[in-house]
Amino acid sequence: MRAALVRTFGTPPRCEEVGPPPAPGPGDVLVDVLAAGLHPRVRSAADGSHYTSRGALPLVPGIDGVGRTEEGELLYFVAPDTALGTLAERALVDRRRAVPLPAGTDPLAVAAGMNPAMSSWVALRRRVDFAPGSSVLVLGATGNAGRLAVQVARGLGAARVVGAGRDPHRLGLLDALGAEPLDLRGEEHEVAGRLGAAAGDVDVVLDYLWGAPTERAVPALLTARTDRSRPLTWIQLGSVAGPELTLPSTWLRAGALSFVGSGQGSVTTAGIVAELPALAEEIVSGRLDVRPVARPLARVHEVWGEEVAAGERVVLVP
Repeated sequence: MRAALVRTFGTPPRCEEVGPPPAPGPGDVLVDVLAAGLHPRVRSAADGSHYTSRGALPLVPGIDGVGRTEEGELLYFVAPDTALGTLAERALVDRRRAVPLPAGTDPLAVAAGMNPAMSSWVALRRRVDFAPGSSVLVLGATGNAGRLAVQVARGLGAARVVGAGRDPHRLGLLDALGAEPLDLRGEEHEVAGRLGAAAGDVDVVLDYLWGAPTERAVPALLTARTDRSRPLTWIQLGSVAGPELTLPSTWLRAGALSFVGSGQGSVTTAGIVAELPALAEEIVSGRLDVRPVARPLARVHEVWGEEVAAGERVVLVP
């Protein structure tokens, strides 16, 4: 079969012949891959920078996809962390990591939306006792995952969502999704004032940025908080702005602030898989606005770094 193959970390893969997938074992099924998303997580695994990377080469990247079994069953599936990923014509699927999809499902939409939406969905369902009526700040709401986080939070009952980011065009699109846009550009004291005024009393922060923006946001929110003893759960989801931050210890004592992470390791595989059917239904039903951009697998080396519009996700089609 043909698949995207990484031979050197940091070099875009090319579509090559790689031989057939392994024979199915108990609980496994072979699928013809219909669509697989080109997520940031896929790119970071392919350049060896993701924290789950084992450094094995050559590597077929890809962490999830939509496929069809020989019997015609349509499945969304999540791949294990191995060197044989989903950017291929066929894939070996562990049934425990797969979700049946109804007839008529758009494979492109599911492949595009499940991974970026999963971060906020799992975080709010598994890492915090999220109650309807809560308020949420999304740091990094102009990215694909952040844009979906706004929708996920609203769908799970958030009474108010503040979406923070730096791209003025993408910020302007958040209002239609149910979020109050907050611009992170400008002088530090101005941004701190806006953060405190808009999000000082939120219950949950979904943080895709980390780094310097979070260093500034923590004191801004706690300083403006009406009641500092009211719990504030800060969920770390990504590090677009940097992997580290410096936070004076006083801020951990100055409020009822809890930092938690959400991702592979902090949530079990079984816990993540248990959330997949409900999330898939959100996408299949159209309640989450997902915008796939289909590209042929044969051109993976050309589209690897392709930039797409707000809310879009490249999906590779064998």
